[in-house]
Amino acid sequence: MLTRLVLVLLATALPAATLAQRTQKPPLHGQEWMAVTGKPLGAAAGARIFLQGGNAVDAACAMIAATATMWDVLHWGGETQALVWNPHTRKVTGINALGVAPTGATPEFFRSKGMDHPPPYGPLAAVTPGTPGGIMTMLAEYGKLSLAEVLAPAIRLADGYPIEAQTASYIERQRDRLMQWPDSKRIMLPREGHHAPEAGEIFRQPELAATLRKLVDAEKTALAAGKSRREAILAAQDRFYRGDIAKALVASVRAQGGLFTEEDLAGWKVRLEEPVSTTYKGIEVYKLTAWTQGPVMLQALNILEHFDLKAMGYNSTRYIHTVYQAMNLAYADRDFYYGDVYAPPEEPVPGLLSKEYARDRAKLVDPARNDAKAAPGDPYPYQRTRNPFLDLLERWREPRRKGPGTGGTPMAANDAAFEAAFYAGTTSVIAADKEGWVVSVTPSGGWVPAVIAGETGIGLSQRMQSFVTDPAENPFNVVAPGRQPRVTLTPSLAVKDGHPWLAFAVQGGDGQDQDLLQYFLNVVEFGMTPQEAAEAPGFNSYQMRASFEAHESRPGRIMLNDATPPYVRKELRAMGYDAVFRDRTSGPVNAILVDRRHGTFWGASSNHGEDYGIGW
Repeated sequence: MLTRLVLVLLATALPAATLAQRTQKPPLHGQEWMAVTGKPLGAAAGARIFLQGGNAVDAACAMIAATATMWDVLHWGGETQALVWNPHTRKVTGINALGVAPTGATPEFFRSKGMDHPPPYGPLAAVTPGTPGGIMTMLAEYGKLSLAEVLAPAIRLADGYPIEAQTASYIERQRDRLMQWPDSKRIMLPREGHHAPEAGEIFRQPELAATLRKLVDAEKTALAAGKSRREAILAAQDRFYRGDIAKALVASVRAQGGLFTEEDLAGWKVRLEEPVSTTYKGIEVYKLTAWTQGPVMLQALNILEHFDLKAMGYNSTRYIHTVYQAMNLAYADRDFYYGDVYAPPEEPVPGLLSKEYARDRAKLVDPARNDAKAAPGDPYPYQRTRNPFLDLLERWREPRRKGPGTGGTPMAANDAAFEAAFYAGTTSVIAADKEGWVVSVTPSGGWVPAVIAGETGIGLSQRMQSFVTDPAENPFNVVAPGRQPRVTLTPSLAVKDGHPWLAFAVQGGDGQDQDLLQYFLNVVEFGMTPQEAAEAPGFNSYQMRASFEAHESRPGRIMLNDATPPYVRKELRAMGYDAVFRDRTSGPVNAILVDRRHGTFWGASSNHGEDYGIGW
């Protein structure tokens, strides 16, 4: 008892930074620029662009292109979403480069195939490609360099690069699925007997290299015809979505059983949009709106304003419980109310982000026990309208059919498969420069195992699985042609005293905004440095409905760090939690903090994976 009392007193009395684990990676420092992403070669691509005179947008685009080429849990047929601080307008702009469901993708279509959700793999899992358009639109609007310069590192990688062990191992583990699709088998399994390349072996993607060179050729032709830099980059984008690349991509997808049409690609566009935000202790926190899960972090912060987190102590039982409950309430709203904001019905975003709504949601937190039945609230009265889906809301907790209805693995039978799906996909890209540009990106989609679209070399997205087919699950996210699925992808950007302060992002599916919320609190509440916050032990709830495969919920399930003290484990168990333990639980967070007092950057890259940064 005395030992426990001493530990509790230490937890509340010592500076929080001393309680964070000693970092395994050193903090990054820079004065001119900084580039952080999911692989060392990807960060090197960003550094190369900075050294050529590019700004943070140019570098971010080069890193997206490089990591996509390296299959860093995404490929070129995936999606890109970003937040950009523009030092000239002094505003944050959102980049929505998420593809849409193709022609013929309806609930009835998937039910006719015995599926209760779109499948997690294969040609029917793909929305239209968004990453090429996202890169080229960002570059055209906010960059300085040419498309040829920015794509040069990715083209070099596509010609051949020494593949790292993590990706090679994952390709081999997914061998059986990759064998189903001819081009995936040919490109991803090049060794005798159709096996993955070995770590360090030169991995080549000649078709992808040819596609990227076609984009550069289109830019070159447009410049020769007297077009401006911006017009020339958009001419390359037009070739991808309306020219010969689009025709080849559609032909391959349809030959493999997919639904894309040329009209689906031609009608798609990147959207530059207004992000949503909230304030927490005077800091403005920006997220993309409810076509992503980003607002869930803002909702959680609004709820947590009503608790003294610092007094609870870093990762104390009360702290873990309170944050877990806030996340459950916010994620329950996500699961019912988030969806394509450009298609009806209209999401109740003002109500969801209302401080008054958060105050009333905070009252639902039971300080003594996990609420296994945490459900969506009704945000409509907080925006002075009436909820049109009260009947569905009342039925939301009714039992749902579980099993292999998506064509995936029955989640209840396989913990490893459940966790793999829960954290599926994505990387993160963070860049900043001395001019004042700051960029936060979470590109994703087209992770291994992906269908490769024939001669284009493009690995297709698997984002269709994030749709639902039953409005009772989420009336805002029902699959339909031309609609965007609600995604887990969630870049973050915080502004302090009117200046960009912290750009941060993480990969990891439904865990993303959980990790980012705790990262932000580590810095703001507990005074950790960016690197300490990135490596500090965190925790994840599995109570929300997973966005992938069987869309399962596991109320009370919590992932804790191996270092969690026995008394905290015991207390959480008594509060209704079912814990699993891992040795690294921060999530692979990447971040850049702008230190205005010293005129420098602090960079951070978690020890969770192979993420890496370079600064100067």
